[in-house]
Amino acid sequence: MSRQDEFFKHITEGNTNKGEYITLGSAMLDGKTVKNAYVNVPLKTMNRHGLIAGATGTGKTKTLQVLAENLSEKGVPVLLMDIKGDLSGLAQPSPGHPKIDERHAAIGLPFEPKAFPVEVLTLSEQDGVRLRATISEFGPVLISRILDVTETQAGIISVIFKYCDDNKLPLLDLKDFKKILQYATGEGKEEFQEAYGRISTASTGAILRKIIEIEQQGGELFFGEKSFEVDDLLRIDENGRGYINIIRLTDIQDKPKLFSTFMLSLLAEIYSTFPEQGDTGRPELIMFIDEAHLIFNEASKALLNQIESIVKLIRSKGVGLYFVTQNPTDVPEAVLSQLGLKVQHALRAFTAKDRKAIKLTAQNYPDTEYYDTADVLTSLGTGEALVSALNEKGRPTPLAATMMRAPMSRMDILTDSELKNLLSESNLVKKYNEEIDRESAYEMLNEKIEQAEAEEAKEKARQEKEALKKAESKRKSGTTRKSTRMNPIVKVLTSATFIRSVFGILTKVMKK
Repeated sequence: MSRQDEFFKHITEGNTNKGEYITLGSAMLDGKTVKNAYVNVPLKTMNRHGLIAGATGTGKTKTLQVLAENLSEKGVPVLLMDIKGDLSGLAQPSPGHPKIDERHAAIGLPFEPKAFPVEVLTLSEQDGVRLRATISEFGPVLISRILDVTETQAGIISVIFKYCDDNKLPLLDLKDFKKILQYATGEGKEEFQEAYGRISTASTGAILRKIIEIEQQGGELFFGEKSFEVDDLLRIDENGRGYINIIRLTDIQDKPKLFSTFMLSLLAEIYSTFPEQGDTGRPELIMFIDEAHLIFNEASKALLNQIESIVKLIRSKGVGLYFVTQNPTDVPEAVLSQLGLKVQHALRAFTAKDRKAIKLTAQNYPDTEYYDTADVLTSLGTGEALVSALNEKGRPTPLAATMMRAPMSRMDILTDSELKNLLSESNLVKKYNEEIDRESAYEMLNEKIEQAEAEEAKEKARQEKEALKKAESKRKSGTTRKSTRMNPIVKVLTSATFIRSVFGILTKVMKK
């Protein structure tokens, strides 16, 4: 048996599955594609998370597109983070190209252009289904971690939430949260102190500054109603294909705080609401996080710990997370160790640091007699990748340098008119794009303060009225006493002493 035949047997045996699977392409040996040596990923293990990495222009986005298409076709819903704005073409079929035909002939797979059911979502003012969540849904623990506050400040946030629960004050948006913080050390200071103890103005001031930081990155658009229901990510179309939900994030690259806030809230909501799935043979939802370094580089230690915990636990809910980034080192080791599927496109070695990173990356892959992994990493062409997955028993499949299949949908964005038509047909746009600003903590506290001020003004007016009444009464009683008091001269003239003196004088005169 020739080396190529041995290699073909090695790959096909290692990629044979009893259940459903996705074919990524065909394995390569000595730089040439071995036809029909298919590299497959079982659906059963796709909730074990994954990584798509590689230098700019090596084909990461197209790999993401291929995975999303094939998952959708198998009836698995997908959520994509579209940072670069080049994934909306999934809603239109590929126009085809001679190079695509050539690639698929080498792989041994037929090529069929297809469009897929797509829902466009947005965190900002861009067109799409508006994604929102309320402050109450986050809860004090998650809010504290997002704001990266101290232990003391986290305690104050817990007290704030407790007060709002006790007094039935809905915390919906950032203005609600800011108002209650100001109220706790202002008009409601005595009320808070009596029920929960003294709250420091320095601590509430620090929390307010953290809130303003998120607000400046567009947080006021994200926090509020109507809250997005994560069950709407699990929709299947009339043909049994899973919806591909694309979150447009082209204007959020310079707002990593908002992006990480959204990601953490979404993961937490999915984890808390999705039921335990067990071993069902297929994932419930697959999420692709493009430009993953935006989450990890800007995240606080508390936020990283929360993400790591969710990555470890969310698999049991049937949810797979796939991180797309330029270098595997962008992903923390604690997360990287949880990833089952690794699709590594070419890395470039321009510096000593690059060569060191390539050597470390090569050590993350299974040993193989057919490749020098470090050399292959620098010699892969566009649309080629090293692939290592988990088989149905959870063991690593044979490492394969793979000629990746081409996307069946358009490898370009939708036109403005195509996007407009897509949104006009969306049921979720009708459901979520009406802005609601119902009475919540902000309005209720303002009303409470106004009532208190009105009562205070009323009491002040009553006291002033009483004071005036007393003054008038005093003035009147003073006038009466003055009118009844005897004139001092009259008093002297009518006194007994004076009369006796006068009579004494008169007696003396008469004797003379």
